[in-house]
Amino acid sequence: MKTTLKAYINDPKNRSTVDVGLFIILILSFHFLYLGWKALEYWPIKSFIDELSLWSVNRVYKESCWVLQHIFGVDITTVTSQRIIAALSKEGNFVTVMIAPECASLKQWCHWLFLMLIFPGPWKHKAWYIPVGLVIVEWTNVVRICGILLMERQWPGPNTFHIAHDYIFKAFFYLVIFLMWVLWVEKFKNKQQKTIEKHE
Repeated sequence: MKTTLKAYINDPKNRSTVDVGLFIILILSFHFLYLGWKALEYWPIKSFIDELSLWSVNRVYKESCWVLQHIFGVDITTVTSQRIIAALSKEGNFVTVMIAPECASLKQWCHWLFLMLIFPGPWKHKAWYIPVGLVIVEWTNVVRICGILLMERQWPGPNTFHIAHDYIFKAFFYLVIFLMWVLWVEKFKNKQQKTIEKHE
């Protein structure tokens, strides 16, 4: 059984299937590990995580405000310690997005780090690809926050936030991470693997 599995994994024809399988295992594993760590209140570095979360909330708040004001021309009203973005809708009503710690980029940063540190590939490229990925994750979150508010502004209604937050932009967030992973596999990991196979 072990020999058969090893042969399947090492067969170049199965490379894509093995890569996708490993991606799914790592993503799901991290999800449950993170939930467990959160239940333990981020032991043993809770104070550091709390500070990092607060910094991340303020960071994404400022970036989202800048994008909304300077790119979309939305008037911003600051409420409760810069954690709510409010803007007038077409009907003259306020729409809001609260940027709580859970809405910051912390989990997705950790997701990306976990995935890239464990997934195979050349470390000389990981050294720059991981930080670039963290920046992309941060700005994906900005797009998510802005997108939710703009949808509420354009289509005000009781279900707009729920649809935007739980479905559209959550899927968008993980689609971006998946596409960055695909780029890594195709341009770096598999390229290195093919080079090794040529010299064997």
